[in-house]
Amino acid sequence: MAWTRREFVAGAAAVGAAGALRAQKQQLASPPTAPPPKALKRVLAIGDVQTGYQHDSVSHALATMEEIGRRTGTYAMTIRTDSQLITKSKVWGTGKYAAPPEGTKGTNAKNLDTFDAVFFFGLGEGSLTAGQKRDLLAFVHDDGKGFVGAHTAIDAFYQWPEYGEMVGGYFDNHPWGVANGTVLVEEPAFPGWSGLGASFPIRDEFYMALPEPYSRSKVDVIARLDAKKMDLTKPGLRKDRDFPVAWAKTYGKGNVFWSTFGHADEAWDDPRVQGIYLGALKWALGLENYAVKPHGMGK
Repeated sequence: MAWTRREFVAGAAAVGAAGALRAQKQQLASPPTAPPPKALKRVLAIGDVQTGYQHDSVSHALATMEEIGRRTGTYAMTIRTDSQLITKSKVWGTGKYAAPPEGTKGTNAKNLDTFDAVFFFGLGEGSLTAGQKRDLLAFVHDDGKGFVGAHTAIDAFYQWPEYGEMVGGYFDNHPWGVANGTVLVEEPAFPGWSGLGASFPIRDEFYMALPEPYSRSKVDVIARLDAKKMDLTKPGLRKDRDFPVAWAKTYGKGNVFWSTFGHADEAWDDPRVQGIYLGALKWALGLENYAVKPHGMGK
């Protein structure tokens, strides 16, 4: 039976998508090749479930990324749902573990100096003190450490403009809610994206960035939503139809990444999403090379 051109193109696309999925699965299933655990890069994962909309996927997201780091031998992850360790100062407890003279014992709590990157799935204004905010910015900007933001990381700290500059933008809206979309890959050389092809379909909650501070002159858009395949009658859409789903940037000496993926539990079971965040963490930790190249939508 002869195939029509449409059937041939559809079949080729399906084969390409299946190949990309196999490549991601092979990467995620590869045996550990890293040095012993004490020599692994260390990631502090923060899942804020107290100061804003409480995404049910936070627990599964952090557990998934912790398991991937352990299984692939890429990094060791410490999971927290508080901000206590976001500091360069000594961390104290309460009671006998409080700071002297009230306390009589110290604690073994870590601080930012222990870690090589922060994986942040938080939102709202948070509970950071002014000192903690300075320490987080210095961790990335001055120390050259990494910051990987998942989904709601740009829906946070609107009253702290330096954070918006560091992460690359702020959330405006998710005009389509959870929807089916097609992603256009602009930078396939970025770690975690090479096996995904020029475009791929995915279902998630796609964020739209506020006009400021987001700018293609400041961030390297790794991929964007194919606006032509979305309902453009929704009110309040960006006139430039620029809807990034992932970007990377440098902040001082450090590397910063954000992606919209991860609204629901199911997203974190998708090998493509897992591979995207694993690649981002490798880059943020200095384990993979990529030179940030801000560019326009014409690329």
